[in-house]
Amino acid sequence: MFGLKFLIWIHAVQIMMYGIKIGSSKKIQNEQQNNSTLVLPLAAIIETGNHIAQARHSRKERAEDLADVIRKSADQQTPWAAFSDQSVLWTTGKLKNLADTWPHLASQKFSIGDATIKDVAEYYAQSGCLVELLTGDQGLKAYEPVQPLVAPRRRRR
Repeated sequence: MFGLKFLIWIHAVQIMMYGIKIGSSKKIQNEQQNNSTLVLPLAAIIETGNHIAQARHSRKERAEDLADVIRKSADQQTPWAAFSDQSVLWTTGKLKNLADTWPHLASQKFSIGDATIKDVAEYYAQSGCLVELLTGDQGLKAYEPVQPLVAPRRRRR
């Protein structure tokens, strides 16, 4: 699978709150031209929904925009990864692991939403894909999976 790139879309809050449509960002446009796949983590849906509901204006319009993105992700409509791919991260074992590991992260001011986003990024990285977290949060960005190294081919003698 090496060569595919997954962008974990976290800055949904900023995009939705300011009415910027998906695809209007230069970064998103460039990545779409490179056939990158966008991933919408559950934590981003919840956080964005919470912010939209508390906004001073345009709540319905922003909610409709987010609902459209959720539908596209649910239907695996290009450029979105299938939301159901993330279901393996919500099993009993994974939830217990989150319960065991998150308190330490919380002591470092790392939210439970960010912890689940980190898990989504690691899930896609383990498949050999390049993963980039689209976020301005440098604390979360620090947990971006290390890009896999390509071993140089040796010449035959």
